[in-house]
Amino acid sequence: MVWDASMMDNQPMSYEHKSQPLLPRHLYWKRLISHGLIALSMLAAALGAGICGYHYLEGFSWIDSLLNASMILGGMGPVGALKTGAGKLFASGYAMFSGVIFIAVAGIMVAPVAHRVMHRLHIESRKNRGGN
Repeated sequence: MVWDASMMDNQPMSYEHKSQPLLPRHLYWKRLISHGLIALSMLAAALGAGICGYHYLEGFSWIDSLLNASMILGGMGPVGALKTGAGKLFASGYAMFSGVIFIAVAGIMVAPVAHRVMHRLHIESRKNRGGN
């Protein structure tokens, strides 16, 4: 079976079925780039939310807000001392949210690689079984 572009949906995160041939390498790189852009946009949105939260709820300067949001999003923890109740509640929620974002971004980045490996293994096992 030869790979045909009509085999794929036009969705950014759609994958070929196990009965379809392996995606050509140039389209695989395109898939990796699109997943990377989706992950980057999620990180940028999460960082922006953290910056605004620290700036407006805790009264940090923009650069201090960037530092605190970056450190929490990166898993390092807050840098500045929190003084207000609203800022403490925000920091707690943002830390939990950052953990979920980390897991989601990791999944988005690993998915195309894992899918390609499993798809290739399925094709190899199908060849060894005689084309089933």
